[in-house]
Parts: sequence; C-alpha cells; structure tokens
Amino acid sequence: MVQSDMAKPLLSADPVEGATPRVLPHGDTVGILGSGDFARSLAARLLFAGFKVVVGSRNPKRSAALFPAEVEVTLQEDAAKRADLLFVAMFREHYPTLSRFSDALAGKVLVDVSNNHEINLHGESNAEYLASLLPKCHVVKGFNVVSAWALQSGPQDGNKQVLICSDSPEARSRVSLVARGMGFIPVDMGALCAARDIENVPLRLLPSWKMPVLLAAGLFVFFYGYNFVRGVLHPYLVEKKNAFYTMPVKLVNVTLPCVAYVLLSLVYLPGILAAFYQLHYGTKYRRFPGWLDGWLKHRKQMGLTSFFCASLHAVYSLCLPMRRSARYLLINEAVKQMKANASGVWVEEEVWRMEIYVSLGIIALGTLAILAVASLPSVGNSLNWREFSFIQSKLGFAALILGTLHTLTFGWRRAFLRSHYKFFLPPTFTLTLAVPFAIILGKMVLLLPCVDTRLTLIRRGWEKGRRVTFAAQTDAELAQSASSV
Repeated sequence: MVQSDMAKPLLSADPVEGATPRVLPHGDTVGILGSGDFARSLAARLLFAGFKVVVGSRNPKRSAALFPAEVEVTLQEDAAKRADLLFVAMFREHYPTLSRFSDALAGKVLVDVSNNHEINLHGESNAEYLASLLPKCHVVKGFNVVSAWALQSGPQDGNKQVLICSDSPEARSRVSLVARGMGFIPVDMGALCAARDIENVPLRLLPSWKMPVLLAAGLFVFFYGYNFVRGVLHPYLVEKKNAFYTMPVKLVNVTLPCVAYVLLSLVYLPGILAAFYQLHYGTKYRRFPGWLDGWLKHRKQMGLTSFFCASLHAVYSLCLPMRRSARYLLINEAVKQMKANASGVWVEEEVWRMEIYVSLGIIALGTLAILAVASLPSVGNSLNWREFSFIQSKLGFAALILGTLHTLTFGWRRAFLRSHYKFFLPPTFTLTLAVPFAIILGKMVLLLPCVDTRLTLIRRGWEKGRRVTFAAQTDAELAQSASSV
C-alpha cells in the first residue's frame, strides 16, 4: 500500500502526564463505525481527549495503518459489541448494512455525523432514516457541523459548538458529555426532528451575506451604468471621443467608492430609524417591522462589504498612474504645454483640494479597518461592551463623517458647474450624499437634549401612557390598616 500523509497520526497520541482519562457513564470505550477521513480525525481527537477508541471497518487490516497505534481497528460487528456509544461515520447509502448486526446494536447510542451534498436532498434526515432502520437504538444527530480540521487541530482553531438532537434525553446527555470531554460546547437542539435543520447548517453558503452581497452588486451595477453613461457614452456621442478604454480600471475605480460610501451609510441608517420608531411609540418593547429587524441583523456584513469595496478603491487608485493610457495622456499634456509655450500649469486650489481629498480618504480607510478588525469574533470577544460600543458606534459614525468630507472634497465646486451635468445628469457623488446627509441630520436631532433624554428613558424601560401613581391615604384608611395589622 502506498504510504501517504493520512497514514500518519493526525494528533500526538502520547498521553499527557498527570491527565486522568475521561470515562462515559456506562463504559469508557467509544466506537466508530467507518474508516474514512472524518473517522480518522474523530478517533485521534477522542484518543487525545482520554477516551478508549475502537474502530469498526469492513477491512480492518487495510485500515489499521491509517489510525494511531492506540486505536483498535476491528470488524464493524465486533466494534458494535465492544462499545455502548458509537459514532456512525458512514454515508447514508451504507446505513442498511448495519441491519445485519442490529441485535448487537440494540439499546446503544448511535451518533450520526453524516451530511448531504444538497439541502433537503431526501424526504427525511439521515438521522431519522438511521433510526427507522434500527428502531431499537437511540439515534443522536451531532458533530456534523464540526469539520475534520477542527477535530485535528482542536476546538481552539475551529467551531466550538456541537449541535445535538435526539428523541432520548439520556442519549443527548451522554453525547454532550463526550463533546465536553473533547473540548467542544454541546448545544441541545431538542428532538430528532431537528436533525434536518442541523444537517442543512454545513450546506448553507454564507446565509448572512446573501442580502449584503446582492445589495452591493445592485449598487455596483447601478453606479457603473450611471458612470458609463456620463463618462463613456456622452463623450462618444457628443464629443466624438473614444473613452471605452476606461471601462476596466478607471470606471470601476469611480464606482467602488460610491458603493462603499452608500453601504457604510446603510449600516447606520437602520439605527436612526429604530430610534425614531421607539420615540414614536414611546416604548422599547414593541417589535420592529420585519424589514427593519432584518436590516439591523445584517449591519455587520454590510460594513465589511463596504470596507472591501473601499480597500479595492484604494488599490485601484494606486494603480491608475501605472496604466499605459495614463502615460500617453501625460505625454500629450506635456506636448501641448510645450507648443503653447506655457511655463507652468500649477493651480493652487486644485493642489490643496487633492491633498485634503487624499488625506481624508486614507484616514477614513484606516478607521474602517479598525471597525472591520473589531468585528472579528476573536477580537470582539476580548473587548468589553463599552469598548465594543465605542468602536462600532462612535468610531463608525466618525468614519461616515470622514467619508462625507472625503466626498465633498472630491466634488468641491463641481456640483455647481454646468459642464459636469452630462445628459443633464448630476455628478455621481451628488447621488451618494443623499443618504449620509439624512443620517447626519437625524443624528443631530437625536442628540438634542430633549430628544436624547426621552430616548434614554425609553431604552431604560419607561413606556408612554403607563405610569405608577401613589394615592395619599386618609386618616380613616390609615387607622383601618393599623387595626388589621
């Protein structure tokens, strides 16, 4: 047999000095039915955690070399007899083969770790299908959301949560004990009917990113088309100039900051709307509308997408002078200057505008980078609530202000020049300023003392129209109360 990296132990199997082996409530041996990649990682992780491991394989002699020496590899039927808790690390189509030794598996806990290739591929979950084949067993769905990499490297470098469900509370408890022994955090999802949702978790492709990505793509298409009409189509039709060469780089570079700026604005707009919603109803206990609630939940992804577009804009801007077309245009301008016998073309106002414009853009990008880093779980978990709130709220709003100043400096007086209205369309930056200006105006209203005080009371539990009053008692009522005591 050809030796490969999988023939080496995935983790060191040497016992740790002073460590006491973790045992199960009804035995200290864990079985694994299957000898694939996930089974090897699982066996190494169990062994490293202090459990005894027995692996059931259809060909033990061939599979033994792939596991650590401390793992006993035997036939599947023998493994079924040796352990009270077994991990079924097999594909769904191989489940019927376990019916051959159903008597040996009767009353034991089977942990189904399988996943499908597509969401809702079958009418029932794999765990429910396994339970129907072996009705005398206690089937538990679990460990399918943990990757082989997390098992090899340990939970500190992967997902720590293990979703578990079963119709047997005792079986769920036993599997939870094993998960904790391996260093993971078990999450009880209830009955076995939740197995389909658990099996769909690894198959979802960035579910929280769908709306932000589609929104960013829609904004990019809109602004790219808008810039194409103004910057390419108008010169071609009106001035008979060919500017189609600007489409791959320059036109994209003009579009990216528009997308980044609008996305950053949309991160803080729902917070303003939520504040006015609470002020209008005078309570914090009334649920937000569904669209606003979903918008609030996607703010992190929208902010990271904004940072991505802003970073691309910075890279594209640095590459603009490297283009061959930029060199040709620079030479042409120099030739025109020589023919006109002009000694210099220095414009003080334009110099200062570009210096301030570039400086504000760099500071805004750096601020966005801090927001992006702070949103990482490993960084955010090390911050207390006040620090996290300051970065995401105060510093984030400062990034929006810097982005607004960056845009205004870029526009300068162009919004008031008729020559910049191509096909009577205003410059692109004027469109992007609408939402940020509305947010800044709304924030200024919320900072007014009368409004801020009322909003603070609402968020502390005060509700409009609900007051507790204390009526003064008469002398007769006081005497009656004293006599009753």
